[in-house]
Amino acid sequence: MSTEPETTEEPGPRTPDHREPEDGDTATTDSDPAEDAGEDAAGDTTAPGASTGAEGADAAKLSEAEAELAAQRVERERIARRKAEKEGPIASGTKLSGKAADLLAAVRAVESGEKPFTAVFDEPEPAPRRAAPEPVRRPEPTPAVRPGGPAPEAVDAVRGVLTEGGAPDALAPQLAAVLGEGAGAALRDDPWQLLRVAGVRPEQADGFARALLGAECGPDDERRGRALTVWLLEQAAVAGHTALDLPALTTALDRQGVPDADTAVQNALAEGEALAFQDALEEPGAPAPREEGEEEAERPVRVLVGLERYALAEESLADGLARLVNSVSEEASETWEKATAELPGTAGGAAELARAVAGHGVVLHTGGETARAEPAALLAAARAAGLRAFAACHTPAGQHHFATLLAAAENNGRPPAGADTGALGATGDDGPEAAMDVVGTVDGLLAGVEGPGRDADGALDLDLLVVLDAPQLGVESAAMLVESLADGTRLVLSGDPAVLWSAGPGRVFADLLAARFCPQIASRTPDPGPLGELVSGIGMGELNQVAAPGKEIVIVPVRDAGEAVHRTVQLVADSVPRALGVPAEQTVVITPGHGGAAGTRALNAALKERLNPGPGRFGGFDPGDRIAYSPAPGRTVAGRVVRADADGLHLECAGAPVVVPKEQVERSLRHGWALTAHQAVGSRWPAAVVVLPGDATRALSRPWVYTAFGRAERHLSVVHGVEQALPKAVAEIPAKPRTTRLGTLLTTPAHPAS
Repeated sequence: MSTEPETTEEPGPRTPDHREPEDGDTATTDSDPAEDAGEDAAGDTTAPGASTGAEGADAAKLSEAEAELAAQRVERERIARRKAEKEGPIASGTKLSGKAADLLAAVRAVESGEKPFTAVFDEPEPAPRRAAPEPVRRPEPTPAVRPGGPAPEAVDAVRGVLTEGGAPDALAPQLAAVLGEGAGAALRDDPWQLLRVAGVRPEQADGFARALLGAECGPDDERRGRALTVWLLEQAAVAGHTALDLPALTTALDRQGVPDADTAVQNALAEGEALAFQDALEEPGAPAPREEGEEEAERPVRVLVGLERYALAEESLADGLARLVNSVSEEASETWEKATAELPGTAGGAAELARAVAGHGVVLHTGGETARAEPAALLAAARAAGLRAFAACHTPAGQHHFATLLAAAENNGRPPAGADTGALGATGDDGPEAAMDVVGTVDGLLAGVEGPGRDADGALDLDLLVVLDAPQLGVESAAMLVESLADGTRLVLSGDPAVLWSAGPGRVFADLLAARFCPQIASRTPDPGPLGELVSGIGMGELNQVAAPGKEIVIVPVRDAGEAVHRTVQLVADSVPRALGVPAEQTVVITPGHGGAAGTRALNAALKERLNPGPGRFGGFDPGDRIAYSPAPGRTVAGRVVRADADGLHLECAGAPVVVPKEQVERSLRHGWALTAHQAVGSRWPAAVVVLPGDATRALSRPWVYTAFGRAERHLSVVHGVEQALPKAVAEIPAKPRTTRLGTLLTTPAHPAS
């Protein structure tokens, strides 16, 4: 790896505090390092502004008349500002102060993604932090809002209860939607239902309950125990778990001050707010099953507790996969074998994949970026044989890239004329339009806006479905996909098992691989070049020194977060375009979290100041800004701002126009020059700058480094400030475990606990 300064900045003496004004030397906010080995750092704090002493000194020298004139001028300016504020839209909650303001800020922070999940099952709860201005996307544990929203009278009733308890009335629409009919009475009867709003913490709900119940409120209240049980399960889902071991759940309840955790869990189960399961444990050396007629030896079990929606999704997914595996007919297998054997372009790994699909209903395919050509060849072969086939990717960028591979496969391996095989979608290229009708996104397929449509029975009208980026499938999306497939449909799940898992609950691809439930075809085609060699080594737990004669990999050492921001801006705006010819709009910056002095917020502020300065007059955005658009929790689409009007903010995302209503801008948009690895997964760019500030060590893991480094196609710069924490993370820190039931369900029947 090269460390030559010429690819980073012009030589010259510089101290860590020296930063050029054009590099965005704006005030950035600091926060604690990430509390989990996941995506976001904890919310950062913003220092309030302070006036200088010079103003007071000058005022002391004024005469009384001059002082009076100055005071009148200040008052007129204040009145003008207030008049302007009244004429414009007023954000709800801006007049609040104290605990109510803190509660509203916390809700908004988690709703829009600003505050991450805290590891409540591993360590005591930290003190609540102030919400930072830019939000963390997180899966919503609450039911979706009914079409048209809650009834106005229900919202008014909830608003009255919130006001009485000292909570911000801006939460009323959310609570009314969650609690349904009679929401006001339900909230008054059980104030801890406030925890159903994303972002509300137990200590805030306790304060609300004390204000409403007075002396009747206590830590041993049955309602509190039930609500905290559900809240902890929802927080576990945010962290990726579909269920929790009973001991882990009761320990977490103990930390929340619940006097009798076992009773709290039993009450939640009795009310149907959670479900319990007994799963048999496979232990080494366990006695073999006895012969028929002999009494079976008692086997150890573990008791799991989970929310109904995830429990049912895992059971539905396991049943659906078993149905697809068992619905393969010999006649259909012969048709598949004949179709794939007679077609060109199915040599090597693609041929092996085609043979597996011919004989099995579900097939797993693993490999890196280059291995995507194999399912593309399979899809091309199926289409040429007249079979109904479709491919679904995780992101629009992945969709465009795979469409190019499919077009090449259908053109006997030659890329179509004018096709750009790099960073499709991220650079605005639409790719070969001829292939776009059979390549879409998972969300588009499930929503019915992409894909072949459905047959008379409601199943997708397909013979073959190939799902790319399979590690990004959450359990609910996977269940809906499998439920949508008719008997006899072939399903291929393809992806790189070394990347980060899904943003939502579950680890579907990893569970299937571990269960050995169906054939697994591992591609033997490595990713080429120095970048491929580096990333492949990381996947095996080794951070190798790789020769990069063409400056494919550059290490940029830094001493602190301020220097990391400075060097990052310089790389994106000057060094990479000048030395490698990759323009700034085709370079992505990846950092471990949103908060911190070198998180996405600080980096995006500095990059905007350098690359597209402006006042942010459209909700903080200007035309030309790169953005990260989250149309749903866990989904991120790269794009840019085009304009704004009465309809909202107009974007261009992966070549398609998107309009974001103005009331949703704050919740669904971030600036997008800098992303987290979870936001970037599923897309690639010609150049990537990975920023590793010193406070990011706790967020690093092998999957994170593998994913971040793998987003680069031609060039990778590593702004390195973590010293030996990087090789240690690659060698010693695997993916953080998730508690799921899918693997057990695929091999043994589920037994609800009594």
